[in-house]
Amino acid sequence: MPADLSDLMLVPIDRTGGEPLLRQVYGALRRAILSGALPPGGKLPPTRALAERLGVARNTVVAAYEQLLAEGFIEGRVGAGSFVSGDLPDGLEIPPPEPPRRAPSPPPANPFGALPFSTGRCALDERSLRIWRSLTLRHLQRPDPEMLGYGEPGGPPALREAIARYLQTARAVRCEPEQVVITAGAQQAIDLVLRVLLRPGDPVWLEDPCYPAVRAALEAARAHIVPVPVDGQGMAVAEGVAAAPDARLAYVTPSSHYPLGVVLSMARRMELLAWARTAGAWVLEDDYDSEFRYAGRPLASLQGIDGGGRVIYVGTFSKVLFPGLRLGYAVLPPELLDPVLAMRRLTDWHPATLYTGVVTDFLNGGHFGPHLRRMRRRYTAARDALADAIGAHLSPWMEAEVPEQGMKLIARLRPGLSDRDVEAVAARHGIAVRPVSPMHIAAPPLQALMLGFTGHEPGALRHAARELAAALSAARLDV
Repeated sequence: MPADLSDLMLVPIDRTGGEPLLRQVYGALRRAILSGALPPGGKLPPTRALAERLGVARNTVVAAYEQLLAEGFIEGRVGAGSFVSGDLPDGLEIPPPEPPRRAPSPPPANPFGALPFSTGRCALDERSLRIWRSLTLRHLQRPDPEMLGYGEPGGPPALREAIARYLQTARAVRCEPEQVVITAGAQQAIDLVLRVLLRPGDPVWLEDPCYPAVRAALEAARAHIVPVPVDGQGMAVAEGVAAAPDARLAYVTPSSHYPLGVVLSMARRMELLAWARTAGAWVLEDDYDSEFRYAGRPLASLQGIDGGGRVIYVGTFSKVLFPGLRLGYAVLPPELLDPVLAMRRLTDWHPATLYTGVVTDFLNGGHFGPHLRRMRRRYTAARDALADAIGAHLSPWMEAEVPEQGMKLIARLRPGLSDRDVEAVAARHGIAVRPVSPMHIAAPPLQALMLGFTGHEPGALRHAARELAAALSAARLDV
């Protein structure tokens, strides 16, 4: 036995860490071979002797030798024993261990969490949950084979038909069911469109301030982001034309701008569509929460007035039912349908099929409209409670802008205050407020907070406002 092999055989066996003894013995021998501690041609000790040295069962060592033999690290010679293979290639040494990495910074507060004022939350409606439970059990008791198998890249035809009917009626979207593509949330729909349309360096108009996730997606696509400022009428289209008349795409949230909540005026809608037709550009309409309008009927979609087929419409059920559903959709102009479906096949092939029948029945059974009406009543009460609480407790620091649509409100800070400072104080007290200033690209940053009110009870919102006021006062965060 080589002189250095005895040291190897004294490698301690960890009987408390949970790793099987076989893996430990095999790993020690393999590392010794790869590092050169056991050179080619070197003889290994008999299995019985090694088992005694390590204090393990002989069968454990035998199994480790058999694994090394099968992998070509060792070879057996009849009557002589086991040896390190003599024809192993050079360069098998184990690279030196990497230096320990610094612990990553903690992730930002989850905007979909349960903390007060967190955004994107949906109320749990007991009536809708009972219906959902009943529909789910019905499908599981009599499962359709197609529900449990592979599906079509665009989604089940029945669900596409149901969504098309809903959009035609409620959002004035002009589409056929074949134009609807079901996705895992709106973010995947946006990602698929960007993958198909953009090449590195393509200019893209982006609202300023903007939805951070879309900005990140455009940066990942290596697009050239052209920030277009937003005012009281929405995106300033003329400034976009002046900055990049040949842009490939414009991303807009016309029914409720993210984050400010303003509505794109009709004059600017027509101006945007005229530019898209003339430039041969595309407009990506993100209609993320338009169902929740508290003054009159929901606004008609931008896509519905597009006569040139330049608008790609994206919507989601994550905001109107619940985020865990992960169900969104895109309505595509006919010429983009095949390229997007082809890209879909390269990513995840098709949407999940198990729950799509339930969503289809929820829509076709007449349950969706009543659900939305109940949610609008609850969210109106929550919105008003939050606005009143800001006026009663937080007016020294901020002023609420009460929105007519959406799931959040903007609270503008008094001059001299920083929204990041307020965020830090709130976070120390378990309150989630989102600063608006980081969502700006080139425009002068607005010092304001985005506060969610949906999915929170009015009493909890009032209590959180009082708690935030006390925290800001104690922090001496005065104007």
